[in-house]
Amino acid sequence: MADRTKAVILIGDGLGDRPVAELDGRTPLEAADTPTLDSIAADGECGQMDPIGPGVRAGSDTAHLAILGYDPYRVYTGRGPFEALGIGMEVEHGDVCFRCNFATLEGELKLEGEEFSGAKIADRRAGRIASGTAELAAAVNGMVIEDVTCLVKESVEHRAALILRGPGLGPKVSDVDPHEEGVAPHAARGEDEPSAKAARILNQFVLRSWEKLKDHPVNREREQEGKPPANVVMPRGAGLAPHLTPFAEKYGIAGACVVETGLIAGIGRYLAMTVPEVPGATGGMDTDELALARKIVEMLEGHDFVLCNLKAPDLGGHDGKAQQKMAAAQKLDALARYVLDHAPGDLHLAVTADHSTPISFGDHTGDTVPLAIHGPNVRPDGVQAFSERAVVGGGLVRVRGRDLMPILTNLMGVQEKFGA
Repeated sequence: MADRTKAVILIGDGLGDRPVAELDGRTPLEAADTPTLDSIAADGECGQMDPIGPGVRAGSDTAHLAILGYDPYRVYTGRGPFEALGIGMEVEHGDVCFRCNFATLEGELKLEGEEFSGAKIADRRAGRIASGTAELAAAVNGMVIEDVTCLVKESVEHRAALILRGPGLGPKVSDVDPHEEGVAPHAARGEDEPSAKAARILNQFVLRSWEKLKDHPVNREREQEGKPPANVVMPRGAGLAPHLTPFAEKYGIAGACVVETGLIAGIGRYLAMTVPEVPGATGGMDTDELALARKIVEMLEGHDFVLCNLKAPDLGGHDGKAQQKMAAAQKLDALARYVLDHAPGDLHLAVTADHSTPISFGDHTGDTVPLAIHGPNVRPDGVQAFSERAVVGGGLVRVRGRDLMPILTNLMGVQEKFGA
């Protein structure tokens, strides 16, 4: 039997795209200067990947679960629990958790009956606020509504998490965040009696968050500087803590997650993987990609497998900025170069994306993403570049996200044989 090897999956968050007129019909990945990614493709085995399934618009959470070999249709309960645990909140049995944005409202928010009115969302991300969110979270953390405590903690940039803790709460709650601007927040609805209680509490929390934050010193200062105030908390992605088989138990190998966002860190923690802090990894375009790379190499000293997510490509996709997304692809290229230069020579390195976030659409789509695997046991297939179209016809052909771990554990020599 061949010696065991180690493996890394590098995920360019939202890296996939569609042709962009500004780039003469090329995608940002095709237009970017990515010599390392191209060499990985040329020396490796390539194909297209559907993170969930053909045409399915994957969330980052469901896609990462699938890529790690967990069927999201069976285990996914909502985004909130991953976000909360990922940023260090204690999640207890019965907690209903939400992912949140600090957002900008214009007008005077009112909750009349079961509808919000009087204000519209001007910016869902409050200008991608980069400082002051700890103070804003503290201002709304711990409020008690009826017999429920509302716990809030900031994440990176405009992101935060909310936990509703109290008796008789259900997770089947619709989003307050309408996922668009120029409209009023949506009043939450519950699908059953416990969820209706959670929705009622959630709506009151949103109203009170606006009342507390609209005149907060952080926001007064932002307005004086001409910046959009982060004057409301917009929750979405309700869920209860899921029950997931630990990664080491599932695969018989030690795994680590080197990531920037609380969401993916939370998935890693639920799977009992090592999730180290990475100074300099901000989750924005200013992130230090080499800090991520150095941490990957460090984690490989005591782990068989590392998953790394670089958030930057997704930001350009959501904001419709092709040049920014090209720059993010080049960050991924530099990250990959460092790993190849400093990791063990028998490493299997997979490079892919968790979903496409096309410039033209501004959100996740169900388009395929490119996949390339480099390492000693792969069969190079003639593909010469790493991009959405260049990998078509590669040896891996077209796979789903949940196929990637079996492919890697086979190459690593750690997979149990199925059958006699």
